[in-house]
Amino acid sequence: MSVPGEDGAATGPYTNVSASGGWTGAVRRRAVKALPPAKLLPDTQPAYMASWIYVFGVLTLSSLIVALVSGGLLALKGPGWWHVSTTGRYVNSLHLLSVQLLMFFMVIHLWGKFFMAAWRGGRALTWITGAVCFFTAIGTAFTGYLVQQNFDSQWIAGQAKDGLNSVGVGAFFNVMNFGQMLMWHIVLLPFVLGLLTAGHILLVRWRGIVPPIGVTDPAAGGTAAPAARDAR
Repeated sequence: MSVPGEDGAATGPYTNVSASGGWTGAVRRRAVKALPPAKLLPDTQPAYMASWIYVFGVLTLSSLIVALVSGGLLALKGPGWWHVSTTGRYVNSLHLLSVQLLMFFMVIHLWGKFFMAAWRGGRALTWITGAVCFFTAIGTAFTGYLVQQNFDSQWIAGQAKDGLNSVGVGAFFNVMNFGQMLMWHIVLLPFVLGLLTAGHILLVRWRGIVPPIGVTDPAAGGTAAPAARDAR
């Protein structure tokens, strides 16, 4: 077993171990080559990341984590808990607030990266996965409103069904079916959103943080980037 150095190269007493191990070894070697530990979990960042615009990605991720945890508690306890229990109502409010913040931070993050042309430097896939995350989050939030079990959710479902039926998807996505919407909200859409978010973060680590326009990109081997600062 070799120990990756700061640049991801293998160092140490096991450097000359034969590159074997079947497909698992091949996958591991490719993963370490693409994302060595120093790149996957860096302890320094470029100085331009001190700008406030770079904060909203982390705020979006933090809000998503709170939304998933609080939503998981609501799913485990059931509707009877979040309607009649004081603790349940608190967790329900926390879940709603985290979703509101998630969408707010995500919109600012999306527009900020749009005006920074964040697809520069081979980051097109990073931009695409982020945009798909945004639309998936909209669908997740929409199904969440449909399962509130109050007059608000009934009105939303009643208004949405006509639009969905008009485009021919009502037979497959029935907004009046509470059980179906609940499963979409707590199983399928959060799973997809989680995978997309994980892939988006890995792509950010792989391609690097996009620099401001006019600043040399360190990920492209530039030498004119601002000095790195301690990320801790």
